[in-house]
Amino acid sequence: MHDHLAEAIKDPDPIRVGDHLICLRFETMKVYSALGAVRHLLETGAVRPGDTLIDSSSGIYAHALALACHRYGMRCHIVGSTTVDRTLKIQLEILGATVEQVPSSNNLQLDQNLRVRRIGEILRDNPSYHWMQQYHDDIHYLGYGAVADLVAELVPAGPLCLVGGVGTGASTGAIAEYLRDRGRDVNLVGVQPFGSITFGAGHTQDPEMIIAGIGSSIEFRNVRHELYDRLHWVSFDYAMSAAVDLLRTSGVFAGLSAGAAYLSALWEHNCDSSRKHVFLAADTGTRYVESAFARHADARPMESMRPREIDSLDQLAVPWSAMSWDRRESAWTRREEFPSATPSH
Repeated sequence: MHDHLAEAIKDPDPIRVGDHLICLRFETMKVYSALGAVRHLLETGAVRPGDTLIDSSSGIYAHALALACHRYGMRCHIVGSTTVDRTLKIQLEILGATVEQVPSSNNLQLDQNLRVRRIGEILRDNPSYHWMQQYHDDIHYLGYGAVADLVAELVPAGPLCLVGGVGTGASTGAIAEYLRDRGRDVNLVGVQPFGSITFGAGHTQDPEMIIAGIGSSIEFRNVRHELYDRLHWVSFDYAMSAAVDLLRTSGVFAGLSAGAAYLSALWEHNCDSSRKHVFLAADTGTRYVESAFARHADARPMESMRPREIDSLDQLAVPWSAMSWDRRESAWTRREEFPSATPSH
């Protein structure tokens, strides 16, 4: 018996996809991150019950943080993108969170900059608020040790390949790091959209919509580039096509980042079948029904899609590029200035 919904929904459903892949299908993956971070802040006295926690989100983290705040008796304020749809917004409000959204934009840089700028304004007016900084604070790694335990139980021996969206870094990176610390041979494959600066694709652009949550036009300081072995940059069109195939062939209804991870994991398995391949489906496909799944008739056949293998970021090209990163540190992300988080006490 669970004491709170957050505890009940955080665990993923492991699903075998085809003969070779394991999908970790989450209802909302970042509940692990938010619960671990809020619990740590309370235990260390950085915040107290009743304090207000604030952050920016394209949707998944907003729900997770609202649940964590509800679980631990905190107040929550979300500065969201327009991908926070009506269904999610109403849930957040009923959970007690206050929500504001930046003006609509299909430009990743403008959207993220507006949200971070707005947080800076709110912190100046409300110095007691605690900025969670999901983009920057390593505290968000803490909750993913439990996911690493689950992966270790699912695949108890042998080399692994973990595939998923990079986002803030505190999911794929955290899980792989926990597993490696325990002696596992893990290849980590990160998935990015075109236009994201995190691994140097800021000079590219996807002609379609943004894949929310897995890329960045501003520096995410908690991404540890040296954890990643391979990178895939996947367009909306290819991610949508793969997400449709994932639903059609396995019944897994998941978001665009899951489609991109599924596509990338299939390719990685073709390149190295000696490893067990696990990919992350961070959320359900609900918020992508109109923008993606309604276009299922336009989905490309899986066999028609293959990446352009590159050895230089100058060679990046839509719709799908892949590159060996070889765990090196980043030398390409540009620096941004951010408003400082103001301590709660």
